[in-house]
Amino acid sequence: MHPAPWEPAGGSATAFINNRIALNGFAVVQEYEQYRDGKPTFSGHGLFWWDASASEYVMTWIDSMMGVPANYRGTFDGDVLRLLNTMPQGGFARCSFDCGMPGEYVFLMEVSPDGETWTPAMEGAYGRLTAPAPQARKPRKPSAPKKQTAAVKKAVPKKAVSKKAVPRKVAPKKALPKKGAVKTVAKAAKKPVKASARKAAHKAAKKAARGKK
Repeated sequence: MHPAPWEPAGGSATAFINNRIALNGFAVVQEYEQYRDGKPTFSGHGLFWWDASASEYVMTWIDSMMGVPANYRGTFDGDVLRLLNTMPQGGFARCSFDCGMPGEYVFLMEVSPDGETWTPAMEGAYGRLTAPAPQARKPRKPSAPKKQTAAVKKAVPKKAVSKKAVPRKVAPKKALPKKGAVKTVAKAAKKPVKASARKAAHKAAKKAARGKK
């Protein structure tokens, strides 16, 4: 950060930029976050698009400092995209994106009171991250609270499971005959025994009578 009206002392900063293709390839959206001493100090949002009527690239830019959108216009000079803006408060600003190196680019912002003499205001080299920026990382999925786990265990007690899984071996009630039925069987068994005894006695009496004759 070079000394400028909005940054009199100048100094260094760290920034994370997210550039993504949008609108089926017709635009590029840029999200910019700047940090100093570990704290966010500046943010911006840009939309790059092609103005076919003027044969120019346009960067529509709005940030946390001005709060008013501005259009930077220009074309590519080889691998460098150069864009110019006329500031509403007077003067000019121009920026360039040197995309000649794979996986990185160099950015330069300059200001001028008359469009002839230019002073650097901000410059930086940005490289592709192998991992997401700290503020862009997805939060870890929270685990289930302990109270919820305990409630689940309480809903399915161990005793209920053990009784249902291993039922006791109990003979059905139908297999045990009633006391009345046992007596009836016993009485029915005694009757044929008495009848046979009477028949045998009757035969013996007949035989004895024949002998007497």
